[in-house]
Amino acid sequence: MSTALSSSRIGLIQALIACVFWGLMPVYFKLLQSVDALEIVAHRIIWSVPLLLIILYFRKNLAGLASALANRKLRWAMLTSASLIAANWLIYVWAVHQDHILAASLGYFISPLLSVLMGRLFLGEKLSRNKWIAITVAAVGVSILAIQALDTLWISLVLAISWSSYGLVRKIADIGPIVGLTAETGMLFLPFTLFLVWLAFGAAPSTTSLHFGDDRGIDLLLIGGSIVTAIPLLLFASAVKKMTLGAIGLLNYLAPTIQFLVGLFVYKETLTPSHVACFVLIWISLAIYSTDSFLAGKAARNIRPA
Repeated sequence: MSTALSSSRIGLIQALIACVFWGLMPVYFKLLQSVDALEIVAHRIIWSVPLLLIILYFRKNLAGLASALANRKLRWAMLTSASLIAANWLIYVWAVHQDHILAASLGYFISPLLSVLMGRLFLGEKLSRNKWIAITVAAVGVSILAIQALDTLWISLVLAISWSSYGLVRKIADIGPIVGLTAETGMLFLPFTLFLVWLAFGAAPSTTSLHFGDDRGIDLLLIGGSIVTAIPLLLFASAVKKMTLGAIGLLNYLAPTIQFLVGLFVYKETLTPSHVACFVLIWISLAIYSTDSFLAGKAARNIRPA
């Protein structure tokens, strides 16, 4: 009993650290304001590959990566998820640079609810009445925002759709989180390397140029993008094994909440009445969804045979 409790507490600490990492990500990318968003994503992918390979080596799971890449169906799934995660990262970094952190955080609030809807549409997962109510309330919130903040709503929706679709593909694909991320970044490695080579030698100086090598601090931050990608993922993947899914589900809202607070209080982004109405309705919908999930999980445990 005490061992299980201790493991659960360790998992909670790991998950909290991961969520804080993700929540403070806008601060990290704001430090790279002088670098184009596409170059940041390119470095994030390129430097992640050797780091993830080292991690897999010490976890003795390089064979798992080779096995995944040898599977034609998994390769196509990883190519799809790689495209989705690259698009998600690019829009997110761009949004941070353009002072749209609130819009980005809204996207990650919408994402869990959109994932539930996708599970119903594509996987045939059943939804309770309360979950349908939660999705409806969230849709009303997004509609309100669409009326007065259409210029930034697309950021929230693209982030939510890309992240939810990524989660759907990864759920269907039979591959672990670290092996999957290594496969994804590995597939993106060559095209983004060629992009950086083009920036260094082929791009017109009047349009854009490679920033790497100009400033040691910027170089370290670009390389460090791989670390801030891998560390929270490793911690969260480990936490999932130690905690209940209900607790993990609730913690998924911590990162966008931190992002919201960072955008509002650190970078002083404007909070319009439509933003307030939308966020309140999203939080209400999340409360309905989380309560329903918690009660369903509790009922399942109560009827579980001894």
